[in-house]
Amino acid sequence: MIPSIESLRRASEIIREIEALQGELAGLFGSGAASPAAGRRRGRPPGSGKKARNMSAEGRARIAAAARARWARFHAAKKKAAKD
Repeated sequence: MIPSIESLRRASEIIREIEALQGELAGLFGSGAASPAAGRRRGRPPGSGKKARNMSAEGRARIAAAARARWARFHAAKKKAAKD
C-alpha cells in the first residue's frame, strides 16, 4: 500500500507536533534529553583539552618501588598473622 500525499503531509504534521511537545516537556523538567541538541556530542570538543603529561622514567621507577614496598609490607604482615 502506497500512502497518499495527504497522509504523508498529516504524518509530517504529527511528527512536528510531537517534537514541539517533547521540547516543551523537556523545558518543564529541565531535562535536555528531548531538546533539539540531544543528538549532539556532550563535553569538550576533541583536541581542545590539555596535552597529556608524560611521566619520566625516574618517576615511574619511584612509583614502582613504592608499590613493591607496599606489597612487601602486606605479605610480611600476612605471613606474621599466619604464624600466630
